[in-house]
Amino acid sequence: MHMETSGTGPDLVLLHGWAMHGGVFAPLVDALRADFTMHVVDLPGHGHSCDTEVPLALAPVADALAARLPRALWLGWSLGGLFALEAARRHPRQFRGVVMLASSPRFVRDDDWPHGMSAEIFQGFAQGLRHDYRGTLDRFIALEAFGSDDARGDIRALRDEVFARGEPAAEVLADGLGLLERGDLRAVLPGLRMPSLWLAGRRDRLVSPRAMEAAAALAADAHVHVLANAGHAPFLTHPDAVADVVRTFAAGLDVQDPP
Repeated sequence: MHMETSGTGPDLVLLHGWAMHGGVFAPLVDALRADFTMHVVDLPGHGHSCDTEVPLALAPVADALAARLPRALWLGWSLGGLFALEAARRHPRQFRGVVMLASSPRFVRDDDWPHGMSAEIFQGFAQGLRHDYRGTLDRFIALEAFGSDDARGDIRALRDEVFARGEPAAEVLADGLGLLERGDLRAVLPGLRMPSLWLAGRRDRLVSPRAMEAAAALAADAHVHVLANAGHAPFLTHPDAVADVVRTFAAGLDVQDPP
């Protein structure tokens, strides 16, 4: 997998969301460059990781990243949060903490999880990829940007990033939608062995802040912060605010290796 490292300070891993790549974090990387050594990942099939042999599946990605990275604070945005949680479950000694940024252990609504989206939405996107590839991406991007202070600006920024490192393959995007539709890592949370930060956007229409609050309630050492005027991509609209919350959370983490 492609990974770009920059900055200085404690290690921070950044995992992007569906259809994107690590370059989407550029505003946040700029805001945190003096505070962290950042390892910005392109997940399999995305960006510069199109040719990787690692499949876009939770366990293989978690294992491959843990084998390459130093002990760090991991941040996962949206789909990236599922990979961060899986890595935390499988390789807890590699983690100082985990930040779930507009992310949830389960994205789809269920009888015992009323906070998610309808499964039909993800199924509709999967069907749309087969018939109207770019139109489907545009609809998802519009949903990501909905509710932000500058929705039009967010849509432009996200649309530009989708193709900035090449066009993601439709089959890879379908795999990612499958993870969003079927993934359920709630069982990981009670046994999470590191502090977690759940950083939500109050106006997020993809991952409800209530879903993140409910997830945080399942973890032992969890902290919740809601950005009042942010949507699903707060690192684009409010990079300095996100950076401040991440810095504060990281300052309270143990810098020593676990026993």
